[in-house]
Formats: sequence, structure tokens, C-alpha cells
Amino acid sequence: MPSGLLMMSTQEVERVTVIKQIVEKRLKQNAGAKLLKITTRQIRRLTKAYRRDGTKGLLSKRRGQPSNNRHDSGIKIQAKELVHQHYPDFGPTFASEKLSERHKIIVNKETLRQWMMEWDLWKAKRHKKVKAHQCRLRRACFGELIQIDGSHHDWFEGRSRKCCLLVFIDDATSRLVGLRFEEGETTAGYFKLVREYIEKHGRPLAFYSDKDGVFRVNMPDCEDAETQFGRAVREIGIESICANSPQAKGRVENANGTLQDRLVKEMRLRGISTIEEANAYLPEFMEDWDNRFAVEPRSSIEAHRKDLPDAKTLNLIFSFQYERKLSKNLELSYDNIIYQIKTTKPGYGLRHAAITVCEDLSGSITLLYKGRTLEYVCHKRQKRSPEIMSAKQLDKKLEQIKQYIPGPNHPWRQYAKITNPAT
Repeated sequence: MPSGLLMMSTQEVERVTVIKQIVEKRLKQNAGAKLLKITTRQIRRLTKAYRRDGTKGLLSKRRGQPSNNRHDSGIKIQAKELVHQHYPDFGPTFASEKLSERHKIIVNKETLRQWMMEWDLWKAKRHKKVKAHQCRLRRACFGELIQIDGSHHDWFEGRSRKCCLLVFIDDATSRLVGLRFEEGETTAGYFKLVREYIEKHGRPLAFYSDKDGVFRVNMPDCEDAETQFGRAVREIGIESICANSPQAKGRVENANGTLQDRLVKEMRLRGISTIEEANAYLPEFMEDWDNRFAVEPRSSIEAHRKDLPDAKTLNLIFSFQYERKLSKNLELSYDNIIYQIKTTKPGYGLRHAAITVCEDLSGSITLLYKGRTLEYVCHKRQKRSPEIMSAKQLDKKLEQIKQYIPGPNHPWRQYAKITNPAT
């Protein structure tokens, strides 16, 4: 092949070869037109140009010149100023969306990617090695399987304390069906979000989670034990399934990564710095997410069940329930308080009976015996025992302790004066 053809594309090389054969009378014009998929009139024009200028006559006259479709230099300068000022840590795709939505500057994400690499705001990523994983098809129906997880992150970028975002995503459609910010990944937080979700959409067939202590009792020889969350979803008629690996619930894991990128920056642009403000903004964000990323389910049948218990029953289901035994005086102890059953009868049948203590999310106490509510009075408060706290709540508690500053008359300060008179 001539050295001049090395800089040509495959299409251009094929064109030169065919036209050369036509000029040398080794190929008919009609046959050449079919090979190049152009008209015979165009073949005659190219043949004339080849005879006049050789191979150079078949190349575009705009070769090596700027494209007619390039952006105006003023657009590039304006985009550079806006990206440096507002979106220096945004990815090209997200930055392109924001330029279009907020500043009416339309720049393709790949064009902006090249510009951001030129401005040292983006580095080209190396391709990861391909790993083969067993493919699992999405569920067919909306509401058939809901993947749930908690994402711990510095959501407010230092403007407030770190917290946890509880995420519910539908497996069939990738719709965000539930988001809620909480101080930590707790059973109470999941109770609130599950109730919001079922009151809006209905009861799904199953929740798919990891093996965190909220969802499963992770102790030897406790396969049949239930957590408070497991008991609540069973009573409401939802199956709880635990995944064996993060990859198994990849839908919600991938969503967590995208949320930690997009949601953090959306809240920064809006000046959101508290959990209350963030929770108020989440419905708007979820709607925008669904418009961008949701897909159509394979089946038009919705799996959600719309029948729900009444509000009083829901309060009992989404409460913390513990078993206690009554004494012969019809008393039980819960959270360092003595509860005594009120009854007009002797109450012999209630002595040593198993009672279910239900504490709802507002702190109200209900005592149940065989599904029947019992009246009671609070009789006595004992000395409070040391607080028991899960590992996930430890960081929050330590932050509270660090923020405590003893007053000027605190005994600790007086002790310091006595032991160090010079101070």
C-alpha cells in the first residue's frame, strides 16, 4: 500500500482502489457504483478528479480543517467559567445536564468530557478488567421485589454531621420508591420508611436486603429467631429475603454510588444542610431520578397489594414488641418502669401470663394479651441501668459526648483548681 494511503480511513482506501480500477478499465462504472454504494454520476465525478489530481482528488477538501459543527469559542469559554465556578467536581454527564438545565448551554457530554480533560478537571479512566458474573433478569412486575439498603456517607459535605440514607429501589423498573435520611441505619428508621412506602404504593411481595442486624439475627443457633423488622414485615404480609453478597443486590448498591455523587451535589446547589430539609427535598429528587433512569417493566401487571390494616393496627405492627411475664400482683417491668394491670376481677388467669409490650415510634406503650389490649397504670420507676447501644449508634453517641462542655461551676473544674492551686 502506498505510504500516502496510510493516513486514510478504510472507506477512503476502498474508494481509491475502486476508482483506480475504473480508470484502468478493469472495472465498469456501474459495478463500481454498486461497490461504493453511490450513483454512476458520482463515479464519473470522482474519476475525473482522480485523473486530474490523483489520490488527493478523492479526499475531502476540508480534511485537517475545523469542523463546521464545532461550538463557538465563546460557548467554550462560558462553559469553562461555569464549570470551574459551580461544577468543578461534577462528572461530564452530570455537568452537561446542569449546564443545560440551569444555564441553557447545550453541550454534548462527550464534548464536555474532552474539554474538562483539557481544563484538568477530569481524568480519563482506565477500563476495568471484565469480570463475568451470573446474570439475573429483572423481576417482571413493579412491586414484585424491592431492594433495600442503608448508605452511610458524609451527605452534607461537612455542613452537618454524617448520617445514613435509607434506599428502596424497585428491581423491575429501577424506580426509587423510598428514600429517607436518618441519623443511623436503625430499625425505627426502616419502620418509618416502610410505612410511608406501603401507604403510597401498597404492600410489595418481598424485600431484598443484606444480612445486617436490622434484618437478621446473626448469632449461632438462632436460625429461627426474628428481628423486630423481620417480625413486622411478616405480620404485614411481606417476605424478607437476605442476599449472600453485595453483587446479588447490585441494583441498590449501584444506586447508592450514583446517589452519593448526584444527590450530594444537588443538595449543595440548593444549600440543604439538615436532615429535615433533605427529607423535604427527596420527593422532587426521586421524581427526577425516575424520569432519567427508570425503565419499563416486562409485565404491565402491578404486584403491589393495596389492602392495608387500619392505622391503629399499623401502629402496633410497626412498634417494638417484647415479651414479659406478669407477677402474681399483675405487674411487669419494662424500660425501668413498673406497669400494673388494671382489672375489676381477681385476675387469677393473668398471673404469670405472657404479655406483649408494644412501644410504637412515638413512645406510647400498649400491653397485649392474646391480641387483647390491657389497661394499666405506671406504678414505680427504678434506678436506670447502663444504656445498651449497637455498634452503628456508637459514633453518634461519641459525637454527643465530645460536644459536651462542663459549666464553669462543674465539680470537675473545682477539682482542677484544688489540685493545681497555681492555675
